[in-house]
Amino acid sequence: MGFCVSVGRILRKGKCFVLVLLCLSVLAWIANFSGEIAKSIQVSFNMTQIPVKADTLRDHLTKHASTPPLKVKCPQTSPLLKGAVKLSFEPSLTLKDVENDNKGVTEGKYAPTDCTARQSVAILIPHRNREKHLLYLLHHLHPFLQRQQIHYGIYVIQQAGDTTFNRAKLLNVGYLEALKEYSWECFILHDVDLVPENDHNLYVCDKQPKHLVVGRNVTGYKLRYKGYFGGVTAMTQKQFDKVNGFSNSYWGWGGEDDDLRIRVQLQKMTIVRPPADIARYTMVFHKRDSGNEANKDRMQLLRQTQQVWRKDGLNSCSYKTLSIERLPLYVNVTVDIGKP
Repeated sequence: MGFCVSVGRILRKGKCFVLVLLCLSVLAWIANFSGEIAKSIQVSFNMTQIPVKADTLRDHLTKHASTPPLKVKCPQTSPLLKGAVKLSFEPSLTLKDVENDNKGVTEGKYAPTDCTARQSVAILIPHRNREKHLLYLLHHLHPFLQRQQIHYGIYVIQQAGDTTFNRAKLLNVGYLEALKEYSWECFILHDVDLVPENDHNLYVCDKQPKHLVVGRNVTGYKLRYKGYFGGVTAMTQKQFDKVNGFSNSYWGWGGEDDDLRIRVQLQKMTIVRPPADIARYTMVFHKRDSGNEANKDRMQLLRQTQQVWRKDGLNSCSYKTLSIERLPLYVNVTVDIGKP
């Protein structure tokens, strides 16, 4: 600036015109240089900003593209249900055949792929020396449950040794072992020789304990007797805990399901059943097993239920786990439950 003032004084004094031109050239150069710097700063700023914006956008799009859409809850009534189906019990059926028909099952567990199941259900099957019955049940039960769009797991509880069979205690064991794997909401207590005929007989729990076997082929599809609560029953975790599970004292056939009914009634719960034309089962014929003879003490035990249910049940169920095998179609739990 001082340089220009000096030039102005020279000009006013009429001195060399060349100096005027020199001053103007210097000013023009300074203006041009300043503009280039400004452009350079702007370009640099833009160059640093564009990649940041692009990366942010790309990350956002990638994140949302890789996040699967939330699955809706499965409908109250599954669109896959077929109703009553004809059951087959082919002598040539093998476990491999059943595995090949149920590729979506892993270690006995299945969940719908296109919706979120309304309940998580554990199927508990007490077992000893009934391999063919178990095969037939698995053959029909897996597709039956999948058509109902249920998240489920099947647990087979094997009683080791040849001591007297104890169905009730095995079901207590199955309940306790299944809860070690997953917090199942609902438990289906299932005899191995009963196969459901109609998939509208839903294997889910209700607000009250549910009895699923209204009729069987061997009884003309009629209820065995008014208070019958055996074969296949459904109870929530809360309901089963409330009654302290089954009694562990019923060795041999009979009595334990009536004991459970009494426990339910003592807790002011009521038993509900599906319609008779839906709750139908085929019982696979078999002779009475050795080691599962009728329990001659069952009537005496039933008279004691009200006095002993608080201390005889889940909270007193002692056993030794011998093995847990995670097979394709079910979890096999083999236990030593002691002797009478």
